[in-house]
Amino acid sequence: MIHSVLAQSTTTPYRVTLTNPQGHIWYVDEPIEKGGADSAPNPMQLLLSALGACTTVTLQMYADHKQIKLEHVQVDLALNPNGEPEAGQNIIERKITLKGDFTEDQHKRLLKVAESCPVHKLLTSNIQIQTELDI
Repeated sequence: MIHSVLAQSTTTPYRVTLTNPQGHIWYVDEPIEKGGADSAPNPMQLLLSALGACTTVTLQMYADHKQIKLEHVQVDLALNPNGEPEAGQNIIERKITLKGDFTEDQHKRLLKVAESCPVHKLLTSNIQIQTELDI
């Protein structure tokens, strides 16, 4: 499956409209202190939300497949929660809370499964971004 998103500037400074081929529309904006209107998540929050959503869905799918009674998943994420790291060294802190009726072994397995979500794998891989300017 090819994943694609189109990002377009708007007449509002630093507000970006995002769309995908399926017709979904969402937005990104910068906080007021950076000149934005704070009308939507900022780009880093959007990145963290992708990891949180993927982690949640992966855990739910695994629990469904293994018939584990997982009632609720909460994923709290923070980028560099202890301040600016060394150049090139970023930390995403992920705290997963699971509620349901499962054994200690199932609980440990669910936490291990969280690391196999596709966004986690992407973020921990060697990523190359190929950019071209279309004039």
